[in-house]
Amino acid sequence: MEKAKTQRNGRALSRQWGRGVVLAVAGAVCAFGAQAQPAPVPTMVVRAQAVGAAYELDGIIQPVKQSILSAQTSGRVASLAVKAGDKVRAGQVLAVIDDRETTAGVQRSQAQVAQAEAELRNANAQVERTRDLQRKGFVSQAALDTAEAQYKGAAAARDAAGAAALQSTIAQGFTRVTAPYDGWVQQTHVEAGDLAVPGKPLVTVYAPQPLRAVVQVPASRAAAVRGATQTLVQVAEQGAADWVAPVARSAVPSADPVSQTAEWRFELAAQHSAGLLPGQQVRVRFAQAQAQERADGGRLLVPASAVVRRGELTAVYVLANGAFALRAVRLGVNQGGQGVEVLAGLQSGDTIAVDAVRAGLAKAVPATAASK
Repeated sequence: MEKAKTQRNGRALSRQWGRGVVLAVAGAVCAFGAQAQPAPVPTMVVRAQAVGAAYELDGIIQPVKQSILSAQTSGRVASLAVKAGDKVRAGQVLAVIDDRETTAGVQRSQAQVAQAEAELRNANAQVERTRDLQRKGFVSQAALDTAEAQYKGAAAARDAAGAAALQSTIAQGFTRVTAPYDGWVQQTHVEAGDLAVPGKPLVTVYAPQPLRAVVQVPASRAAAVRGATQTLVQVAEQGAADWVAPVARSAVPSADPVSQTAEWRFELAAQHSAGLLPGQQVRVRFAQAQAQERADGGRLLVPASAVVRRGELTAVYVLANGAFALRAVRLGVNQGGQGVEVLAGLQSGDTIAVDAVRAGLAKAVPATAASK
């Protein structure tokens, strides 16, 4: 009994010793964490600097090849084979218009062709018989001339019947609305059972490539846009690398009399526009190559990584009294690799955090202070 009691006491002491070790280790870890170095944040001093003059406008993505397919004959829409978003191939039937009348016209024209050919064969045989009789002296030359004239009239009637048959076949083809090229259906304008008349839109299709950005330029900015040495299109929402140069640009040589704007078109390369969709909004920047300074000595630019966006708030972390404080700012034009222009909220000489994510941590300090 005494031996068993001794063993129980030993096991109890072992458990207490183990818990003590665990608590000691945990305390050491906490003490180490408390003494850990705070997160260093790189900083920069904001200075006014000269940048190129830039002007931005909102644009809309449009397909270069887009077709609004209309009916070329009257009738009810018998069937609509596609819907918006469907992929189509060149020559694919998109809609069928009631073709009973055109089918009857084709059959009638084919019968007329058969009749004309029979009359032509009869006239040809009559000419041959008249020539044989005229050589033997049984009929006059006038009779032969009459037979030949009848043959020529029958040949002309046969040609006219053939032209009518071709016209009927073409009219029959008008009841089939087909895709002019490979692409996508953007919109359908009718449903099965609707009345189709010549000129009424049925289906809108477009080719996925190439695409272009279309901008309505105000008349007051026409000279600046026309004289821009660099034009860039923002094909994504953020990032300097998302600004790409169009492969071609052109302007419509007329202005809207109501809005007083002119349309400019900027065609994009396939590798840059692969992720864009017709109707999507983009930004188009017109810039001058030569830098121009403002009267106050330049513009305040900050890196895009320094900007914090929280709902409606746009701010940066400013270093004040050794700590970072969030300060609201009003941004201007994104100058790409040079940074984002700050219109209000900062002054030249302010020190800001370059990395806004790290500056928002509880123990964030400037990189220079963390190294001491």
